[in-house]
Amino acid sequence: MNTDFINSSFFQRFRPHHQELRKRVIKGFAAIALSTALAYLFIDSLALLCTRPLFEAAPTLERLVYTKLTDAFVSYIKLALLTGIIVSFPYLLYQAWMFVAPGLLKEERIIARRIIFWSTGLFIGGALFAFFIVLPKVLTFFMSYGGENLIPLPKLSLYLTFVARMVLAFAISFEIPFLMVMTIWSGLVSRDYFKTQRKYFYIAIVVLAFLLTAGEVTATVLLAFPLFILYEAGIFAGRIFVKDQSVG
Repeated sequence: MNTDFINSSFFQRFRPHHQELRKRVIKGFAAIALSTALAYLFIDSLALLCTRPLFEAAPTLERLVYTKLTDAFVSYIKLALLTGIIVSFPYLLYQAWMFVAPGLLKEERIIARRIIFWSTGLFIGGALFAFFIVLPKVLTFFMSYGGENLIPLPKLSLYLTFVARMVLAFAISFEIPFLMVMTIWSGLVSRDYFKTQRKYFYIAIVVLAFLLTAGEVTATVLLAFPLFILYEAGIFAGRIFVKDQSVG
């Protein structure tokens, strides 16, 4: 590596920020690891919670199966990790805030706090909406195909992957207002951009919902309609939080 660059004033100015970022990233990974470890201590209860909607959707179903010796163990690890990420998400945002806050003005800090608060709420709200509202309806639909000549035998690993994918898809998708406000606030687009381009984004939302739910029509519809509402909420939030901007 070029020693002149290392000793340059630019590198020396960046080094404190690099060390601060490194510290925040380490704390974030530590929070995920700790939350995952704690979640694994209650993995049986978590697995029971995740499988309850399936058994309620199909009362005749007695148990799940696994066909490889490692399936159950790996599935439980994935479930614990997903739980750890969701639980530690507010702390991860806090670490991001602590890294950015020193460089913000007072008014910008107030806006950033609001954004972090609402983005956390949207993430958790999306996960809860997926698990308690969408998942039971989707499972009821798919399990209704079972009958005398067709017996469903869900595999543990595939079922937990299905649940995790759906919960994360909704949790991430519920961040749309947050991303819209950040885009307007950064000056990349004007406040009216998302309003004027609404029809194109609606089409994109349908495509995104279709991809996130792996082409499952029922889940696509149940994801797309809340995203339409969140998109409109993003337009409204952008006009509130970024009052002085008129040009992107």
